Amino acid sequence: MAKKTINDFAKMIENGEKITYLTAYDYLTAKMVEKAGIDMILVGDSLGMVCLGYDTTFPVTMDDMVRHCQAVRRGAPNTFIVGDMPYMSYQKSDEDAVANAGRLVKEALVDAIKLEGGGEAIASRIRAIQQAGILVMGHIGLTPQLMGQIGGYKAQGRSASAAMKIVHEAKAVEQAGAFSILIEGVPAVVGKAITERAGVPILGIGGGSYTHGQLLIYADMVGMYDNFTPKFVKKYANVGEVLTAAFKQYREDVIKGEFPDDAEHTYKMSEEATKEFLLALEK
Repeated sequence: MAKKTINDFAKMIENGEKITYLTAYDYLTAKMVEKAGIDMILVGDSLGMVCLGYDTTFPVTMDDMVRHCQAVRRGAPNTFIVGDMPYMSYQKSDEDAVANAGRLVKEALVDAIKLEGGGEAIASRIRAIQQAGILVMGHIGLTPQLMGQIGGYKAQGRSASAAMKIVHEAKAVEQAGAFSILIEGVPAVVGKAITERAGVPILGIGGGSYTHGQLLIYADMVGMYDNFTPKFVKKYANVGEVLTAAFKQYREDVIKGEFPDDAEHTYKMSEEATKEFLLALEK
């Protein structure tokens, strides 16, 4: 499978094909995502909750992101990978933003970076990163790094004025040079309005069915992360239950002495070597 480029994504949109997008945070998951033929992988700062056990994405560091992006790249060498910019890796200045985006490209070999927000400061960051030759994906609507300002993890753009604000943010992010925009947690009518007015790929996670493609956090859609499940998630499997059942069965087998089975799960010595070993023990 050849890795897709921005030209391929543009062609898909032209042909009316939907772009598929999933998160991955480690080598094994990335391998499976690539085998499934998913077009694009996001190494999201959601790894803070899914992998590191934090309550929010705020504690995630650049070193965390680099390490996980490296693992995903090794697992999915032929998939377009987007690395997330964690909290305070780009908010302070354009210079910080370019340097940290450069780390994800140079050290982890991602194809693009993603950052949250739609104000003028974010537009400045996007322009600076894009001018450094790095592809930037915008992220508007429900933006977890701005959770305090938007009043928590809840849908955005549910009033006419709030919806118009998000539409304007989408246009500003596009004009700043973003190659694509992720819209999260907005009414379908808002996602449709943004998509119809955009000149770049619009991807949605809880943004309705009208966007050019869809993103889900893999741990949500396979039942691995059960702390909470957003409304927009469809569960395609319940891997969490399968794993828990397997771990319980393993525990029971060990306690009962049923694992390991000497005939099936242990290494053997030849009869001659066994006799020699036992004689050596007696000396």
